[in-house]
Amino acid sequence: MALLTVKNLSFTYATEQGEALHDISFDIENGEFIVLCGATGCGKSTLLRLLKRELSPMGEKTGEIFFDGKPLEGLSAKDSASLIGYVMQQPEEQIVTDKVWHELAFGLENQNVPQGVIRRRVAEMASYFGIEDWFLSDVSALSGGQKQLLNLASVMVMQPKLLLLDEPTAQLDPITASDFIATLKKLNRELGLTILLIEHRLEEVIPLCDRLMVMENGALLAMDMPKKAVAQLREHPSLFWGMPFAVRLSHKLGYEGDAPLDIREGRMFLEKNYGNTLRDVPEIPYEPAKEKALSFRHIYFRYEKNGEDILTDLDFDVYENEIFCILGGNGSGKTTTLSIASGLFTPYHGDVRVFGKKIKDYKNGTLYKECLALLPQDVQTVFLRNTVREELFDAGVDISALPYDLSPLLHRHPYDVSGGERQLVALAKVLAGKPRLLLLDEPTKGLDASAKARVIGILKDLKASGVTIVAVTHDVEFAAGLADRTALFFRGSIVCAETPRRFFAENHFYTTSASRMTRGYYENAVTEEDILFLCEQNGRKR
Repeated sequence: MALLTVKNLSFTYATEQGEALHDISFDIENGEFIVLCGATGCGKSTLLRLLKRELSPMGEKTGEIFFDGKPLEGLSAKDSASLIGYVMQQPEEQIVTDKVWHELAFGLENQNVPQGVIRRRVAEMASYFGIEDWFLSDVSALSGGQKQLLNLASVMVMQPKLLLLDEPTAQLDPITASDFIATLKKLNRELGLTILLIEHRLEEVIPLCDRLMVMENGALLAMDMPKKAVAQLREHPSLFWGMPFAVRLSHKLGYEGDAPLDIREGRMFLEKNYGNTLRDVPEIPYEPAKEKALSFRHIYFRYEKNGEDILTDLDFDVYENEIFCILGGNGSGKTTTLSIASGLFTPYHGDVRVFGKKIKDYKNGTLYKECLALLPQDVQTVFLRNTVREELFDAGVDISALPYDLSPLLHRHPYDVSGGERQLVALAKVLAGKPRLLLLDEPTKGLDASAKARVIGILKDLKASGVTIVAVTHDVEFAAGLADRTALFFRGSIVCAETPRRFFAENHFYTTSASRMTRGYYENAVTEEDILFLCEQNGRKR
């Protein structure tokens, strides 16, 4: 008997006319690892919330949902809360207490579990997830990765049978995201936990899953073993180009068989089919402009007078008409740097200049008048109105001139659209200010491959018009395809800033799928275009 059964499920939001979900039916067996993907706004999060009764959105629902053979609505409050776990995209939205130990115990306390049982289960879970060293810490002091791991542990202490996750790695750096996904695999393999995971970053999760579930426009398009599901998407380009790198590469090279899914299979495919007489991609010299758009000189910053420094002797320049991408671990100081650059925080030592002028010398808000704009990590903070239409109107956005279509969202509250759609609305508001220096904090968070490609095109057009862009990102593929220079942040300072080809070719973890797949066979290949060039030059093996 299936653990989860969905029959003919349709759903329409209370304020909407069109269906968000249409006639969806599927089964998930006990112990399966299912990955759910699809374009931004296709209904993935809506479906997931309907499976968690406490988070079900308001609206008209038809169809049936069964959990462990029983109607979802018929579960007791205790079983509904504990047997179906849910991990959200933004770690801060799920944390409800001030201490790590209390967060772990909170759910059990609310179920009136005996104190002895709570202590045992919390201790076991803290040990399993490696939380012991920060067990007594304030949750406010944790990094994004630690917060998300705490959320997962707080759900697992309830001993769920089904774990639902809505893009849990969206705000995690590549290393932390890999560790988080490895933890999910361990829970699935060692504990037999059933997992349904929404992800846009499919490189690592598709090779791990038992079945891939794909949605399009509120309907279930495919649900099958990964290789079979991927094959069904060849006729759906907007979805297909979101598949793992090895899949996309083999398709562009004209391969018609079962696509390689991961780095290892992709490497074997290349070595079997293409030579490597020409191994290196020519380096294109990069010369930045002489004028500086943003300068940090010996910056020190801490949030509390007696606290530790968050930024330590931070020193770097961004030149005019340059795209500068900053990567680094969660909690390393990247977002703090953008906040200082935008005048939100003031360092206790050092000098910050925007277009050669000290920030403190910009008076009466002139810093933000066609000069500098910031897209924050939490884009909800830029929304003030009840509808997307009002948000865009107040910002002076010409909706008809936008390079992407927001018309289906205009009547909706900005909090009610998907995470990726919120990013696009917020970006439109920020660009309406016509900044010369644009600061972006995780601009591709929650975006599918198609929307991400549109954002890259927008940013390249902005650069062509003379705008300087500084982007903090965890998305290495985004940085490799966009940046003029890429920097690595570590413990409050920048340890290197180089061209993407040199940066990604020399890193082992902060690097692209192309680089990992070809290292040692080809040199300095860090993008899909690099590999396609080398394959064309070397030709197919006979």
